[in-house]
Amino acid sequence: MQTVLLHLDDALELQPDFVGATVKAGAHELDEKACGLSLRLWGRNNALSRLKRSIDRLPRRGRHEPRLCFMGSGDFHHVTALLIAEALETVSCPVTVIHIDNHPDWVKFDNGMHCGSWVNAAASHSQVDRIITLGVCSNDLASPDRKGANLDLLRSGRLELYPYGHPPSRVRGKFGTGASFSQVGSDLHWVSIETLGEENFADRLLSRIRTEAVYITVDKDALIPADAITNWDQGALQLPYVLWLIGQIAERHRIIGADVTGDYSVPRYGGPLWTRALKRAEIMIDQPLRQHRAAVARDINGSANHALFEILSEAMQ
Repeated sequence: MQTVLLHLDDALELQPDFVGATVKAGAHELDEKACGLSLRLWGRNNALSRLKRSIDRLPRRGRHEPRLCFMGSGDFHHVTALLIAEALETVSCPVTVIHIDNHPDWVKFDNGMHCGSWVNAAASHSQVDRIITLGVCSNDLASPDRKGANLDLLRSGRLELYPYGHPPSRVRGKFGTGASFSQVGSDLHWVSIETLGEENFADRLLSRIRTEAVYITVDKDALIPADAITNWDQGALQLPYVLWLIGQIAERHRIIGADVTGDYSVPRYGGPLWTRALKRAEIMIDQPLRQHRAAVARDINGSANHALFEILSEAMQ
């Protein structure tokens, strides 16, 4: 397994103990903070292509070596689509994507990719059997089609979404019934972790993975604030449960790649004045208006990253 610390912001650098431990264990560091200024929150195709070329140049011991990437704030979760595409090039079999997040990341976005839109790009690969999103608590599920959600992914079965807990979602179209929801009138009723219970949900999750190969992406905003400090509103999952779920998956499947995002950093943007203004306006609407003490964020996020590094390193050997 290869570990990469992808520095798109200063979030990982603010965790020197974690960086030191992973570098000592053989991690590669890739400084792309200049690119991160353009990519934060969303990025256009030319900036995404530049970053992909940089990632592609990282040396690997073998074509099939799995890669684990830590990449800072959840504002960069769309980079996951690049990492999944790269991981798919190392295998010829179908793959299930396990997506742990407080947000579904399924909105439609043109001429680039948004941290809330990357699931569409991942689902477009013929090798991706399905994406299973779990842990969502956010209000993105309130009238989702009015907020740009690609609900066709649910209808087709390419996506299954299991909130931690959420009321029914009012929708305008007809989507029928899937493994993770059923439509009653104008409402989608979700199969939630809270309703099933955490152990029963694990059984449900494992039963829905029908491929040998799995890619795992973790956005720590799915975790409670005691387990992660992020730029976004946070969910109800607890870190020990997430670690246990990863272990359960690894016992039964081959993990061909993984990434971790959801650290906290002060947002900084590059590009034209209008682009910077648009992004600042967007986070004023979508992100909580708060700042965190650096020492608290360092200690909590560093501890979570250490634990995720340990479980994923073991799972991907």
